[in-house]
Amino acid sequence: MKELFDATTEKMNKTIASLKYDYGAIRAGRASAAVLEPIKVDYWGVPTPINQMAAINITEARILTIQPWDKSSLKLIEKAILASDIGINPQNDGTVIRLSFPPLTEERRKQLVKDVKSLAENAKIAIRNIRRDSIEKLKAMKKANEITEDDQKNGETKIQKITDDFVKQVDGVAGEKEAEIMEI
Repeated sequence: MKELFDATTEKMNKTIASLKYDYGAIRAGRASAAVLEPIKVDYWGVPTPINQMAAINITEARILTIQPWDKSSLKLIEKAILASDIGINPQNDGTVIRLSFPPLTEERRKQLVKDVKSLAENAKIAIRNIRRDSIEKLKAMKKANEITEDDQKNGETKIQKITDDFVKQVDGVAGEKEAEIMEI
């Protein structure tokens, strides 16, 4: 049963990590290199992440600079950013690309908060699905006479406690992201 609890906790930790990764990609008015992570540049026929082709720096709170190691890839990076849906127009000065993050409007803030809540709800659903699968495994163990009925009930209680703890973590992470969006 300890292995089951450990596996359940590990899967739920991965769900929290995935949620944090998704939140990192939400453009909240501050310059963040995370918005570039999903963008791939067609470099010599190979889809390549921008962070493997260039130095990415935050020069000011709202300005991100991209300085490619190979100057010939400057236009390719600019083209890939334009083709993406991050909503920021790159400014190319011949040596670096600058991305200026505009301040958020109230309407955009509300939309971002909705997105944050939606991602949090999806994470909670994933955690509940992990709980359901773990409880099913406990029931299978009971049916195979590997554990007693009391062990099954205690295991279900422990899995529910683990689930409750992770749901609180999701709420905490979501609350931090909402506060970040509203303060900018």
